[in-house]
Amino acid sequence: MRMLRGLRAEGLRASDVARAPHGGFVAGAVGVERHHRHRTVSSRRGGLDDPDTGARVAPPAAAIGIRTVRLVLAYDGSDFHGWQVQPDAPTVQGAVLDAARRFLGADVRLTGASRTDAGVHALRQTAALTLASTLPPAAVQAALNAALPPSVRVLDATDAPVGFDARRAAAGKRYLYLLDNGAVADPLRRRVAWHVPGALDLAPMRAALTAVRGRHDFSAFCAAPGRDAPPVCCVHAVHVLRRRALVCVLISADRFLHHMVRNLVGSAVEVGRGARPVGWMADVLASRDRTLAGPTAPAHGLVLVRVRYPADVPR
Repeated sequence: MRMLRGLRAEGLRASDVARAPHGGFVAGAVGVERHHRHRTVSSRRGGLDDPDTGARVAPPAAAIGIRTVRLVLAYDGSDFHGWQVQPDAPTVQGAVLDAARRFLGADVRLTGASRTDAGVHALRQTAALTLASTLPPAAVQAALNAALPPSVRVLDATDAPVGFDARRAAAGKRYLYLLDNGAVADPLRRRVAWHVPGALDLAPMRAALTAVRGRHDFSAFCAAPGRDAPPVCCVHAVHVLRRRALVCVLISADRFLHHMVRNLVGSAVEVGRGARPVGWMADVLASRDRTLAGPTAPAHGLVLVRVRYPADVPR
């Protein structure tokens, strides 16, 4: 499956998206629940029984002290109220913690590199799982996948130094935003792409987004200026690509403010529709005034592609 090949890749290049038939991630995403619904965990992998038999694995009797395991997660965020645990709503962090406590004991903690909002998806979210367990990383991965809902999967698990902080250690992130530019909304893309019908000119969108490359104060594209301090980010690259009716916006930066990608995309769409001139986004950026920017693009079109770490941080 194209999506599975994409998940195994460390990053998503702009050229990869352009070449992928039917949008790559979108085409694979519609079948991911079916694929994982029939996945089972063999008793030969990490000493686990098949969950369909009703057998359960107790937490290990012995512990070797607190340790940290680095997880790489993929998830469909459609049915979650974001990453961060909430008392009365399903979240990705909550789902992983529930699965971890089922197999690994109650004393586990989890921190994610990106606190994705409700409805936002991830191809390679990085998280640090702190636990006391004798299970090797491969068995931790198998245990979690046996207990997680099919919309969340652990793609990789490796030992990390105790105290590894997935969020603070990150050197950069890459996000993908998907637009369905068809005259009629594609029902197979409805959970992963914002439907924007009508003419959408990519050339002025690319020109307008050129202004945000480099280091700037992005207060004008932040959901709540002052919440993220400081509001200065360095955007390394922006790509706008089309594959038939699917338009992909890829943005890489050292860090992102709350709703920053969605606000940039919403403003770029205004330019692509001809409602705003090319130079408008540069003026908005310089103003640092959120009220001057365009609308916030819907959350369900946003995908966290990868988290980048310095070379001296275990990957």
